[in-house]
Amino acid sequence: MPLILLNKPYRVLSQFTTDSGKETLAAYVRDRHAYPAGRLDYDSEGLLALTDHGPLQARLSEPAGKLAKVYRVQVEGEAGDNALQSLQQGVALKDGPAQAIYARRIATPGTLWPRDPPIRVRKAVPDCWIELALDEGRNRQVRRMTAAVGLPTLRLIRWRIGPWSLDNLVPGDSRELTLDEAWRDLDRYRPLD
Repeated sequence: MPLILLNKPYRVLSQFTTDSGKETLAAYVRDRHAYPAGRLDYDSEGLLALTDHGPLQARLSEPAGKLAKVYRVQVEGEAGDNALQSLQQGVALKDGPAQAIYARRIATPGTLWPRDPPIRVRKAVPDCWIELALDEGRNRQVRRMTAAVGLPTLRLIRWRIGPWSLDNLVPGDSRELTLDEAWRDLDRYRPLD
């Protein structure tokens, strides 16, 4: 089975079945033998990798593999140098410290699709975009980290996993790589510093 790279839409569960009535991956991925290598929250968007190949699944999911995940995050407030530096130096979360590989302010992504429903906009409160990279993936970690530095997350898009990015995938679209292509990409991948 190949590696499937999916642009998971907003408000879609990262699983194939549910009793909740919420939309699932079943609407976007035909192969029910594939499993997500990692999770992406219901209210987050972006790149999700799926496979049924055990060794590839382990390589993508294991913390020792240090595959960086890059997120583009719209936050409420102005991301100043102090907040970005705190994200890189590490913030205290209830389940232990969390540290970004890097955190930087970016312009609004030019290839961004509209979200339905759109984010809540408050005229009196500015917002901006940041990009940050992590090499771990705890539950709602990006949201908790940005909140810890006073920048609540409004929109969260996973842009990259290791060597793969969203490229031109629109929400709900996917592309497949053969196992040979996936392993070759991983062999060439160098962790972010």
